[in-house]
Amino acid sequence: MTVAQPLWRTSTRSGDTGGACVEVADNLPGVVLVRDSKDRSGPTLTFAPAAWRGFVAQAAQSAHGTGRNAG
Repeated sequence: MTVAQPLWRTSTRSGDTGGACVEVADNLPGVVLVRDSKDRSGPTLTFAPAAWRGFVAQAAQSAHGTGRNAG
């Protein structure tokens, strides 16, 4: 049996300047991993796929001013 390795991708919202960037690995069954691209050996956050989808949806709504807390 082969253990799957995370396939990391950089956020499409990350700039080319190396600033506030995150990487996401969503290829593993049952989990989504998130890490700081500037500290790849540092801590990794683990989310259930449904929780990650909810976070991304809420972040997108907030970015477009359509979230519940949008003023």
